[in-house]
Amino acid sequence: MRSLKIAIILLLLAAIIGCTPGGEVLEVEETPEPTLTLPAPQVFITPAPDVNAAVDAFMEAWRVDDYSGMYRQLSEGSRAALTEEDFIARYNQTAIALTLLFDNGITYQVLSRTTEPNSAVASLQVNYNTNLFGTLTRQLEIPLVREGDGWRVEWHDGLIMPELAGGNQLEIVRQSTPRGAIYASNGAPLAAQADAVAIGFTPGNLNDSLMSLFYNTMASLTIYQVDEIREMLEAAHPLDYVSLGEATQAEINAHLSALSSLTGVYLTSYSSRFYFDGGLAPQTVGHLSYISSEDLDRYLRMGYSPNERFGATGLELAFEDVLAGERGATLYLKDANGQILSKLGERPASPGQSITTTIEPGLQYRLQQSLGDFRGAIVVIEVDTGRVRAIVSNPQFDPNLFDINNQNFVYAQNPYNVPNDPVFNRATNGQYPLGSVFKIVSMAAALETGTFGEYDQIYCDHSIVACGNVLTDWTLEKDVPPSGTLTLPEGLMRSCNPWFYVIGEELMAAGRPDALIDMALGFGLGVPTGVEVAEQPGNIPAQVTTCEQNVQLAIGQGEMTVTPLQVAAFIAAVANGGTLYRPSLIDAIGPEEGTPTLTFTPEETGSLPVSDVNLTIIQTAMREVITNARGTAHRQLATMRYRPYGKTGTAQNPFGISHAWFAGYSQVNNPDRPDIAVVVLLENAGEGSEMAAPVFRRAISLYFSGNTDIGWVLPWEAYPYVVASPTPYPTNTPVPTNTPFPTETPVPTETPIGGDVDEPEE
Repeated sequence: MRSLKIAIILLLLAAIIGCTPGGEVLEVEETPEPTLTLPAPQVFITPAPDVNAAVDAFMEAWRVDDYSGMYRQLSEGSRAALTEEDFIARYNQTAIALTLLFDNGITYQVLSRTTEPNSAVASLQVNYNTNLFGTLTRQLEIPLVREGDGWRVEWHDGLIMPELAGGNQLEIVRQSTPRGAIYASNGAPLAAQADAVAIGFTPGNLNDSLMSLFYNTMASLTIYQVDEIREMLEAAHPLDYVSLGEATQAEINAHLSALSSLTGVYLTSYSSRFYFDGGLAPQTVGHLSYISSEDLDRYLRMGYSPNERFGATGLELAFEDVLAGERGATLYLKDANGQILSKLGERPASPGQSITTTIEPGLQYRLQQSLGDFRGAIVVIEVDTGRVRAIVSNPQFDPNLFDINNQNFVYAQNPYNVPNDPVFNRATNGQYPLGSVFKIVSMAAALETGTFGEYDQIYCDHSIVACGNVLTDWTLEKDVPPSGTLTLPEGLMRSCNPWFYVIGEELMAAGRPDALIDMALGFGLGVPTGVEVAEQPGNIPAQVTTCEQNVQLAIGQGEMTVTPLQVAAFIAAVANGGTLYRPSLIDAIGPEEGTPTLTFTPEETGSLPVSDVNLTIIQTAMREVITNARGTAHRQLATMRYRPYGKTGTAQNPFGISHAWFAGYSQVNNPDRPDIAVVVLLENAGEGSEMAAPVFRRAISLYFSGNTDIGWVLPWEAYPYVVASPTPYPTNTPVPTNTPFPTETPVPTETPIGGDVDEPEE
């Protein structure tokens, strides 16, 4: 404005001054008006939050049971009205009542949505996928409110399920189902519901004049023999309660007359799942456990009852769904006062199916009593089918002691906490170096690659230089003469370490570093066998990079480990001509009454990568291990009445005394009694020929004699099935009259004409 005034004044002055005497008007140049320029206006657009993203985040958290994540997406008002703990509890209780699946228990589809500036509603179809009630489908209307930069859920009870609006609740009423039994091959129960009695005694309350009756009665009712019970009594304090085990009510009834005469003996009845004979093959049959507080919600969602037991190990675990049956339940909707409004779902219960195993109870029981105090395993398997006839893991445990209904449960130590872990299944999960039994595999590799032939020879000395190192033979440690010149089969018969060091060295020199590995894998080592219970694969090295590694592998040492079951499977294949069968513990599965739903069929898993000619050479050498006067198992097995083949093994152990192995098979050709392969492992027991071979003899002898031929008294036994006491009892200690199986006097071994028997290997 000031500029405009100045311009007008200047114009007036110019008009006055510009008038000349001649009347001319002077022109004055006009100053232009300044131009004002305003900046262009800026428009800021704030995008509306994505309703679908908010709904998806809430529902995805629900789908994976992330209840805390769901709670964080509630509006401020919803969170003020409900604590996170209560929110989580409501969803968890619903999941339990519905028995929601853990994977995709909740699935959903957004049907529609309406959005206002500060509020929205999403319509969803929600599927509740359950273990017991199938799929329940509901439509949810989820209200959302805009807070800050996003949408938040305005929560109420009806967002769990529409029926729960207004304080309604779900209630599940569960129905128990009878658990299927587990039977031995002859139909005898291994695990079944039964009326049982826990047995124990207090030494100070026993009647001294009735001790003979006490010992014999207790031995008749339990797995212990008289001398063992006497040892337990002498080790206890007079007022101690000594747990002896359990018996069925029927067995107790058969001894009522004797029991009524005894003082200091305690009998406590209970009814539960009972494992007969103190547990036959307990690591393989398995045991039941109670649901822990930490796992309770998970098992309730699966349909279990709070006090129900479940399979924890062995067949009980592997066939939990089969044995437990289909759990039944009814799902009710109740109002806030507990009145039933409606029934939302129902499933009837159906009993579990029973399992008949391949285990022969008489053989299993006697072999369990044969290993004494050694940690170890025995596997007996039919060579032409893969049926497992006995499977022993030592030490043993009583699976009845996991039952709180059993009075002895209170006094027993948890088997998982006992030294040497008796619950651990050494037959399927123990992984050990195989030692000289692996020489069967190495011999096969030498023959199949053509590196050596049947008639090739080396001089088997006390030591040999291989891969630049001096390596020794077992004959040096045993202080016996060297084995001398041997063919390859004789090298196996004599278990000559130098022969197999040479095989390992020559395979490397010939550019065949993988030959031993490939052959081991071809024999089924380093991979699970496929047996029905949990197992470990062992370890066969992926490769060997040095000559030293290969010569150690050739004698079954170094990084390689195997399970006794794997060895039994490949020994059976050697016996039957080369077919690997999947070891099986199951003969049939089905209802107690009716047609089985599954019956055993042999299943081939492969063939040994060995020609018929070379396999015959190996078989012949395994026979010579026993029949040849210089064979490493001749002393122990030459007089067997059942035709055996085998291989001794002593596996070096960096943590103590060597492990003792024996692996072999029978060739009896009895149409009524299939031939078997038997593998014995004794941890830290020393020589395979001295310690494991006698157990092999017992297993074969029992099997073919109907359990009447014990083979021999084992090196650690005072008499059959009873471990020799460190302090021998007087010679007039009676042998228990209740010995549950006949025994026989061992046949003495005769030194064969024409030569002495050499010491066993390694």
